[in-house]
Amino acid sequence: MSATPFAEWMAVTQDRAESALARFLPGSDCIPARLHDAMRYATLGGGKRVRPLLAHAAGQLTGATPETLDIVASAVEMIHAYSLVHDDLPCMDDDVLRRGRPTCHVEFDEPTALLVGDSLQTLAFELLASQPIGEPKQQLEMIALLAHASGSRGMAGGQAIDLASVGKSLNQPELELMHALKTGALIRAAVLLGALAGKPLSTEERANLDRFAKRAGLLFQVVDDILDCTASTATLGKTAGKDEAADKPTYVSLLGLEAARAYADELRADALDALSIFGERAARLTQLADFICHRQF
Repeated sequence: MSATPFAEWMAVTQDRAESALARFLPGSDCIPARLHDAMRYATLGGGKRVRPLLAHAAGQLTGATPETLDIVASAVEMIHAYSLVHDDLPCMDDDVLRRGRPTCHVEFDEPTALLVGDSLQTLAFELLASQPIGEPKQQLEMIALLAHASGSRGMAGGQAIDLASVGKSLNQPELELMHALKTGALIRAAVLLGALAGKPLSTEERANLDRFAKRAGLLFQVVDDILDCTASTATLGKTAGKDEAADKPTYVSLLGLEAARAYADELRADALDALSIFGERAARLTQLADFICHRQF
């Protein structure tokens, strides 16, 4: 592994992800200009870029080129950005702040925000289908994986369960299923897509990477729930305390704050154990698991 410190590697990779997204998104000089402006507004200039970071880190395991990983990471991040735009709409979570700025429907309008989500989603698949990222069979597997992670048996399905669960009590298996779909599916896709962009893994290696990805996705959500009730709106860049105010089930409401923190530590340990098969090759994924667990925003 490179001797580059993690913080420096993360900043460089985040900048690389931003540049790639800016390159792949249509410019405002392309008709319809307002829609393209809104797409860029919703996608660029903010966010932790956790999914691109995971894709690039996983790609290091399989020797994927940075240029290929730019494409894969951009596709996943476009799906993520689309989901945030739609989640913030009045008919969904009805939020006015995202990444420290007015949400897309506030800055533009609701119909434009709806079309932004639609357009980002389709552009993600156009990228995976049209760019040189591997053999046709490999490319088809990537497209199918991202589609599954995004749809009714993935992210969209998790959001449906989330909306149906407002004001209700969920047990831990029910809560974990919801978040394995809503948040975890796309994080898992980022890891697996990054790895698929390079040389094939063995069956055992792929199973371990999948286990890591699932644990990392759940860990991200547990920490999100903790931060929602402990961090400020200014720190988060989105409305703090929103889940509690909306009477949504969370790991904190189910387990309590300290038990939720202990569960996050447990998930981190399990994720790191899954990576042990890779040794130093997984150093960046290990560092990202630590970042996801201990982040403050």
